[in-house]
Amino acid sequence: AAGTPAFIYDAAMAYAQDGVPLIVIGGEDYGMGSSRDWAAKGPMLLGVRAVIAESFERIHRSNLIGMGILPLQFQEGENAQTLGLDGSERITVDAIDFSEGLPNPQVVRVHARKGDGSEVAFDATVRIDTPTEGAYYANGGILQFVLRHLAN
Repeated sequence: AAGTPAFIYDAAMAYAQDGVPLIVIGGEDYGMGSSRDWAAKGPMLLGVRAVIAESFERIHRSNLIGMGILPLQFQEGENAQTLGLDGSERITVDAIDFSEGLPNPQVVRVHARKGDGSEVAFDATVRIDTPTEGAYYANGGILQFVLRHLAN
């Protein structure tokens, strides 16, 4: 049940069974010290579909995209604490168009609905920085991108 302490794997599997994708909320230099691709494969296998952080370690940000995980960056001066986020919120991200490779819009609106029904809405920068990254993300990650091109 939501709010009950659990092992990460067990909680992730329960959310997956309920069809709930997960979002990680991080701080500065998210992914620092973990540039290996498994640092992004693990969250992807647990059902993480986006990371919202204050900033990203460069290689890790790219690895997240390669696994089909959307990297979003808080606006300058904002973070989970300043926005009053505690991780219990149901978060939705407005639609992002990748038809031209790069995200349109570059800044997306994020909505965090609290248990009491109130909502915190804020802008986040979509950290997909090149058309190639956009193509990888739009295809669900680098593996799906390559498989689709081989199939065609």
